[in-house]
Amino acid sequence: MSRRGKVIIDRELCKGCLLCIRACPAKVLAAGTEPNMGGSYPSQVVYPEKCIACGNCREVCPDVCILVFSLEA
Repeated sequence: MSRRGKVIIDRELCKGCLLCIRACPAKVLAAGTEPNMGGSYPSQVVYPEKCIACGNCREVCPDVCILVFSLEA
């Protein structure tokens, strides 16, 4: 059984450093195309079905704006 997860990014807290994108082995995230209220381009979830709930994105986030949930497959 494969692990599945769900990533939630708080767009307003994200400063767009993109560390989470580099840390994701499943390539779930990408750079956003719309700025947040602070003018940053936050990361966004583009392939939610690929998330394996590894938590790498959450661990590297300096702004603590990412939540990762493990889902039952």
